[in-house]
Amino acid sequence: MEQMLIQLMPLFLIFAIFYFLLIRPQQRRAKEHKEMVAGVQRGDKIVSSGGIRGKVVKVVGEFDVEVEISQGVNVTLVKSTIAEVVKESAPK
Repeated sequence: MEQMLIQLMPLFLIFAIFYFLLIRPQQRRAKEHKEMVAGVQRGDKIVSSGGIRGKVVKVVGEFDVEVEISQGVNVTLVKSTIAEVVKESAPK
C-alpha cells in the first residue's frame, strides 16, 4: 500500500501544478471577462474579438449590443465577442 502511494505521489504533484498554473488563472480570466461583458453599457468604447473598434449605441437584450463602427454605420454584435472595453485615459 505504501509503495503504491509513493508511485502515485508524482501524479498528484503534477495535477496540483497544473491546477495552480493553468486551470485556476484561466477560470479567473473567464470570470473577469463575463463580468466585463455583463457591465457593458451605452457609450462604452469596445474592441471585438475580430478587431473591430466601436462605440456601444444600444444594448439589445441580454446577448446583443448595437455598435457604431463609423459615423452612421451600426452593426449588431454578440456580447460574448467583445474582447475589451477600452478605458479612455485622462487628458494630459
